[in-house]
Amino acid sequence: MLENIDGFVIDLDGTVYKGKDAIEGAMDTIAYLKSIGKRIAFLSNRGNISRKMCHDKLIGMGIDVEENEILLTSTVTANYLRENDENCQAWVLGEQGLRDELEIAGIKLADKPELADWLVITLHETLTYKELNEAFRAVRHGARIIATNEDKTFPGDGGDCIDVAGMIGAIEASTDQKVEVVIGKPSSLMAEAAFRAIGLPAERCIMIGDSLVSDIGLGKNAGMMTALVLTGSVNREAVEASNVTPDLIWDSLADLKRILESE
Repeated sequence: MLENIDGFVIDLDGTVYKGKDAIEGAMDTIAYLKSIGKRIAFLSNRGNISRKMCHDKLIGMGIDVEENEILLTSTVTANYLRENDENCQAWVLGEQGLRDELEIAGIKLADKPELADWLVITLHETLTYKELNEAFRAVRHGARIIATNEDKTFPGDGGDCIDVAGMIGAIEASTDQKVEVVIGKPSSLMAEAAFRAIGLPAERCIMIGDSLVSDIGLGKNAGMMTALVLTGSVNREAVEASNVTPDLIWDSLADLKRILESE
C-alpha cells in the first residue's frame, strides 16, 4: 500500500514523543525514511511553542529533523494573520513560543488588551487569573478570536492533559463571543501548509498520527492515505467504536520501518 507514497506527514505528540521522551522506534524510523529519500513534514497542533523550540527538543532527543520540516499551529496561525490581516494587533492567551512566531511573521503585539484586533488562544500550561482576565478584556473591547487548535486533551508525561479547548471554553463562556478561526488539525489550513512544505500532492502522501479526529480526520479530508499509531490515547477498541476508519493501524511508528524494509 505504501509503494506510491513519497511524502510522510507525521504528528508529533503521541506519535514521535510523549512529554520529554521520544517514543521507542521513532528516531530510527525517521532516519530510515530520510535515508531512502522520502520527504517528511512534522505536523503538530502545538501552538504554545515556536519552531525553534520544537527543533531544539527533537534534536535533544536524537531525532534527525530540519527546522523547516516542522509545521506547528503557532507558525501557521501567524502566517494566517499576516496573509489575512497584516496590519492587525494581536493579544496572546498563551506562551512565549506563540509570541515568537507572531513576531517572526511581522504581526504586532498589542501593548494592552483593549488595543487588540485579535485574541490568539493556544495552550497555556502556566495560566494565571490575570492572564485569563486580560484575554477576557481584549474580547470585551472588540477583539476577534482565533485559536491555534481546539483539541480537548494532549498526551503528557503523566497521562492526558487539558488542551486548548479549556482555554477557549473559558473565554467563550465569559464573553458570549465565539472563536472565528481554528487553525489546527483537522483544518484544511494545516493540510495546505503540509502540502506546500512537502511539495507533493495528496495522493502521494500519508498522514500518520495518534488521533482519530485531528490526524486521521485531516488526512481523510485532504485525500491522503492515513495510518493511526496506538502510542497516544487511542486503543483498538476506540477505533472499532469510531466512525473514523484509518487505512492502517500500527502499534507505533516503528512498524513503518519494518514494513518498508520488507517491501
